[in-house]
Amino acid sequence: MFFDTHTHLGSRQFDADLPAALERARAAGVTRMVAPATDLENARKLLALAVNEPDVRVAVGIHPTDVDSVADRPGWIDELRELARHPKVAAIGEIGLDYFHAPAEGFTQEQWRALQARVLAAQMELAAELKLNVILHNRESWDDLVSQVLPFSDRVRGVFHCFTGTMDQAREVLEKGHLISFTGIVSFKNAGVIAETARLVPDTGYMLETDAPYLAPVPYRGRRCEPAYVADTARAVAALRGEAVEKVAADTTRTALAFFRGWN
Repeated sequence: MFFDTHTHLGSRQFDADLPAALERARAAGVTRMVAPATDLENARKLLALAVNEPDVRVAVGIHPTDVDSVADRPGWIDELRELARHPKVAAIGEIGLDYFHAPAEGFTQEQWRALQARVLAAQMELAAELKLNVILHNRESWDDLVSQVLPFSDRVRGVFHCFTGTMDQAREVLEKGHLISFTGIVSFKNAGVIAETARLVPDTGYMLETDAPYLAPVPYRGRRCEPAYVADTARAVAALRGEAVEKVAADTTRTALAFFRGWN
């Protein structure tokens, strides 16, 4: 019934009890999950997991806060290309720009942002080459991220994950064929503009995610998030939109199935 389009199953926070977390997700009605990678090693870990889990697919990519992992790694894009050809890969991701976290050691802010931009551009080109869509990370970098992504709109679709912006910002990318995705933040009492965007976005323009182990929705706020909780985010979105949770689940699953490779 529910589709968690962004859950970090490769996080160390799940190492001790991942099988139990997956069973809780299935018991909650979560029928499909996409697990995005943060670097090449994390991608390999996720692919090893996914081969034994029929309801799990993987996105492979270099997260903007991990671009230092490929700064001095010749041929990293070829390694990523090979991983992306795995039949369990549904998208390229998580990729993007992050201006919130401090640069890695040894980088100035200017150097760090320039490296993020180069790694993002290379991965967008790879996605276009392989005809895969992308999962996009934005943290205080909206204008620069949009300026890099929109020129690819005729070749690659992106989902702006953990969307926290206005409806005007959403409309800017939706009009080019891209998507936005909501986390448990929409359930918070202080959700504000995010809740308003969730209320107004067209039913074909958004997906749901947990971003587990982060951003657990009410009533689990403050705890480790897990994929089962996407059902609670769906209920929060349904309440905001004045729709049945079954409709929200069906709409977002249909959109996700069309966006990600690997499912009928």
